[in-house]
Amino acid sequence: MIERSRKPPQVDDEQIAEWGREVVRLEAKGVGGLADHIGPDFVKAVRLIHDCPGQVIVTGMGKSGIIGRKIAATLTSTGTLASYMHPTEGLHGDVGMVRRGDVILAISKSGDTEELESLLPLLGSMDLTIIGMTGRRDSYLGRSSHLVLEIGEVEEACNMDLVPTTSTTATLALGDALAVALLSLRGFGPRDFRRLHPGGSIGRSLLTVEDLMHRGEEIPRVALDAPAPEVLLEMTGKRMGATCVVDDDGRLAGIITDGDLRRSIERGFDLGVVIAADLMTADPKTIDGDQLAASAVNRMEEHQITHLIIVDDEGHPRGFVHLHDLLRAKVV
Repeated sequence: MIERSRKPPQVDDEQIAEWGREVVRLEAKGVGGLADHIGPDFVKAVRLIHDCPGQVIVTGMGKSGIIGRKIAATLTSTGTLASYMHPTEGLHGDVGMVRRGDVILAISKSGDTEELESLLPLLGSMDLTIIGMTGRRDSYLGRSSHLVLEIGEVEEACNMDLVPTTSTTATLALGDALAVALLSLRGFGPRDFRRLHPGGSIGRSLLTVEDLMHRGEEIPRVALDAPAPEVLLEMTGKRMGATCVVDDDGRLAGIITDGDLRRSIERGFDLGVVIAADLMTADPKTIDGDQLAASAVNRMEEHQITHLIIVDDEGHPRGFVHLHDLLRAKVV
């Protein structure tokens, strides 16, 4: 059984808080120093992975392995295919997941991890490119790698300078730098990100107006000279609480909402004789289909409306979105 050290007596609250602050300061210093280590090898690594016909195989032991799993997950979620392979399991058959053309990203703070020393010769014999992520370029990992991404000599945040803290934070940040540089080089945008993250709050935040809009026959529309009963039927049948009004060429001329109808009745309009042109609001608010759905919500709030119309380059309605569509999609 591991004997737990006793808490030093009479430690006040401020001392505990200061321990926490010192950890944050040391880890921030370690991450901040990474910028000095990002140079030609980093650029070569990014281009190598970008052009890789296979996948990135990330490997590392202990805490480095845990960080490696996260780096592999970040790479995969941003358009770079990656998998994690445990070094020991790799020596017991998992190396079968590796294919010619893959790139190896091996992680070790010391660079002299015993399990990697056993695995790297096997990977080297497969004619694979090895990128080492380590604190020491002159380590076994550094000497065995084609490219070295250094975290540098960092001071761990524990008072013994032993527990992997600053080093794992710096390694994680370096992995993030690699992933972000790659997604930027690929031109990986919000639509790509949403395709890989369709669920949860991230997926909802990346929904576009185009994803939610009604189109085709679902769009309520009437002609300028449509009599009021026809307008009512269209609004009732499409259940949008509004209808587009289009001219003879099918271009958007206005919109009629439930509110417009109520106000017309209040003003004494005879719905038996008026036409759409008499009831409509001209120049209705529109939005581009590629705008985020959250932008549609903001636009509706700004103008105190519940409908937006999407038009094509010639002004024809090609989409219609209601606030209820955004609510159902949990955009708000």
